[in-house]
Amino acid sequence: MEIKKAIIPAAGWGTRFLPQTKAMPKEMLPIIDKPVIQYVVEEVVASGIKDIIIVTGWHKRAIEDHFDRSIELERFLESRGKEKPLEEIRRIAQLANFIYIRQKGESYGNAIPILAAEPAIDKEPFAVIWGDEFIMAKPPRLFQMLSAFKKYKGAIISAVRIEKKEDLSRYGIAEVVPMEKNIFRIKKIVEKPLPQKAPSNLATHGAYILPPEIFSIIRKLKPGKDGEYWLPDAINELIKNGYPVFACEIQNARYYDTGNKLEYLKTVVEFALSHPDFSEEFKKYLKNLKL
Repeated sequence: MEIKKAIIPAAGWGTRFLPQTKAMPKEMLPIIDKPVIQYVVEEVVASGIKDIIIVTGWHKRAIEDHFDRSIELERFLESRGKEKPLEEIRRIAQLANFIYIRQKGESYGNAIPILAAEPAIDKEPFAVIWGDEFIMAKPPRLFQMLSAFKKYKGAIISAVRIEKKEDLSRYGIAEVVPMEKNIFRIKKIVEKPLPQKAPSNLATHGAYILPPEIFSIIRKLKPGKDGEYWLPDAINELIKNGYPVFACEIQNARYYDTGNKLEYLKTVVEFALSHPDFSEEFKKYLKNLKL
């Protein structure tokens, strides 16, 4: 089946960025002049999906406002002859067909926002992609995953290699069987293992293509680590039920973990160094710092 819809979970508290995220969604943290979640939305759209379900909370209104039109701002920019920013904010509002669902209840964990989006999924496979981090890849990560889905007809999870052994405990690490160049069949996912107990260095993380059967599995899940409901636990159950699940190691890719303070800062610096308006000036500034 063709994948027509993507879910972007964006209901978390963003505790690692407090107090900044007390009133501003972590997904709206800027990478120079564009929020993190816009990079995610643009990846989904560039991969051919136009129906995007963003799962938010009561404190995430800024996300909805960002992807909506602002007639007053448009009129102001137009009156001042600011054509470039006017064109950009109009483009943002037309990127996709947005559906917003608020996550309710007192259950926590990264499986919960996916279950919240079930009413918008018409018993068909769908994509999930986190809203607080992104991957720059050619072709786009989700496009590569959709190609794997067409061939293997199973659940697909994006995968990246974790080079530093000590970082393995930050991700869900897959035990895999190789299928072809960058495709692996997953035997199980170990969520945030101790580095010495990790089954590989392949992190299955960030984006998923899942069947509608995952919803009934999530509803039956028992709380896992920290009393939360984890998507990897649901995927492991899917595997136990005999459903094929594959890892697609993303090619020509650069992963930006913007949910992490240090990695967020690195991302901002890297994007500043390639910004067409001020990259040279910024390089001079960095070189003159007394480090």
